[in-house]
Amino acid sequence: MTASPAAPGHLSPLLKQSSGVVAERGEGAYLIGADGRRYLDFTSGIGVTATGHCHPKVVEAAQRQAATLIHGQYAIVRHDPLLQLAERLSERMPGPIDRIFFSNAGTEACEAALRLARQATGRPNIIVFQGGFHGRTMGSLSMTSSSVGLRAGVQPMMGGVVVAPFPNARRYGWDEEETAAFCLRELDHILATQTMPAEAAAFFVEPIQGEAGYIPAGRTFLQGLRERADRHGILLIADEVQCGYGRSGAFWAHEHFGVQPDLVITAKGLASGFPLSAFGASEALMGRGWPSSQGGTYGGNAVSCAAALATLEVIDEEGLVENAREQGALLRRRLDALAQEEPALAAVQGRGLMHGAELVDAQGRPDGDRAARVLQEMEARQVLMIRCGPYGQIVRWLPPLIVTSAEIERAVDAFAEALRATA
Repeated sequence: MTASPAAPGHLSPLLKQSSGVVAERGEGAYLIGADGRRYLDFTSGIGVTATGHCHPKVVEAAQRQAATLIHGQYAIVRHDPLLQLAERLSERMPGPIDRIFFSNAGTEACEAALRLARQATGRPNIIVFQGGFHGRTMGSLSMTSSSVGLRAGVQPMMGGVVVAPFPNARRYGWDEEETAAFCLRELDHILATQTMPAEAAAFFVEPIQGEAGYIPAGRTFLQGLRERADRHGILLIADEVQCGYGRSGAFWAHEHFGVQPDLVITAKGLASGFPLSAFGASEALMGRGWPSSQGGTYGGNAVSCAAALATLEVIDEEGLVENAREQGALLRRRLDALAQEEPALAAVQGRGLMHGAELVDAQGRPDGDRAARVLQEMEARQVLMIRCGPYGQIVRWLPPLIVTSAEIERAVDAFAEALRATA
């Protein structure tokens, strides 16, 4: 039997589960419940289990490392997995980025990037974009606007954060180029009315927004940010916590749009489920931060670093970036075709293995209740999904990078059945 999400035992009642599954183990793209049922997992732990559940190479690396050194606190000592991973990760970073800072979660890496941006530039303000999600700790939360519920009851937020429009073409009702041009004009207006360029430390942007509904920023918009960053001495920070590491069908999502950020943040799929996050900057930029301004207890944990090294090997050896691109194209074709048949499926957007399918009611309004029922119907068909969007109206497609065509087909078939069952 599965446990009810409303009966979490001694867990905090403020923590809500999206399913009733009690997971006993994981294998590849599947979670096996305590009742023995096999669930096709299209949540990937919110994009974390990139190589699937318990990939043998990752498991072996973690077991081997745990038998020799579990944790060597990296403000005290260095260890080989830490040094190897810093080298391997710097090789994957764009342009001159060659220095890596490690932490535990994406929000901590975002906080550290925010701190470096202010210290390195001597400027107080950060420009973020409507719908962005950068974390739940106070600095990162202050840069987050994907859902009002995240901020509820904890206002006021940190000062010095200015929110600019993001090119969500569906929301504005224009085509992508017209939307990008509007957002860049509004950004210029913000630089003339809310923060002088000389007081702006950084643009903080997701190349593909996650929690807002998997919305690509687009080439015109990101290149416009790069041009303004160069003109005004503002840093361009790419938050690739969810969209990076092969998820979009490129190793970094910003590669789709022909831009080179000054700083790249990564987490989620970095270590296949072990807690680890990082950001990369050039030696020159990192050197402009203040001494001892970076740290943390568990960042760069030896077992997590060993798992991350194995994850990179699996991504390369199994061609998972290419698989994300190919399977993502199949997923998009199937969802686009389904949207032609189902009036409630109003929009499909995203790249690679991160897509959002937006549900609306008969009046065209966001339908979060329908999306929640669809997820329940899919769980009954042994496919696990989650929602996003400001109204919970978007069903998000986030399978592991190892997903097969047959698994894509099965999940979309279940989605089609769930849509009919909830009509």
